[in-house]
Amino acid sequence: MDGLQLIQRKIYEIRGQKVMLDFDLAEMYEVETRVLNQAVKRNIERFPPDFMFQMTKDEWQNMSSQFVMTSRNKRPKTAVPLAFTEHGVVMLSSVLRSNIAIQTSVLIVRAFVAIRQLIANPPTDRVGELERQMQELRNYMEEVFADYNDINEDTRMQLELINQTLAELQTQKKIEEKPRNPIGFT
Repeated sequence: MDGLQLIQRKIYEIRGQKVMLDFDLAEMYEVETRVLNQAVKRNIERFPPDFMFQMTKDEWQNMSSQFVMTSRNKRPKTAVPLAFTEHGVVMLSSVLRSNIAIQTSVLIVRAFVAIRQLIANPPTDRVGELERQMQELRNYMEEVFADYNDINEDTRMQLELINQTLAELQTQKKIEEKPRNPIGFT
């Protein structure tokens, strides 16, 4: 699995936003979580609420019960992580001034962009496409059979008219061929 996919697996949706958690970021930036959080607190003016927010205990418990997180075991039981949006991750690269922070931030931004593009342009659903084509084929076949049945119905009607006309002609012929009583004196 490449680096972009590893990063995408660490992007979660919390409060309707795509975010990354402080311990995952610290792991990627190769620093301790407490060092990352200290750097953020020293530069808190760079992290408005739309860049970073503190998760609630309920959000953290719900999230950690849904996912198996090995990094959770490293956190104190009472500590809840900070959640960073895409903009907050970009701002982290200016707070953590190492080369690895810059390279990692570039990868993380690319992961966010890839997710945004995936949401904007979802891949074609092959099964859905096949279902749509099958439905079109069914509709076409129903129309063809309906036309065929109409033709057959019309043909049956014409055949009945022909048979009826033939029956009338035969009746007339029998009447005409019936021996007549001679007229006149015998």
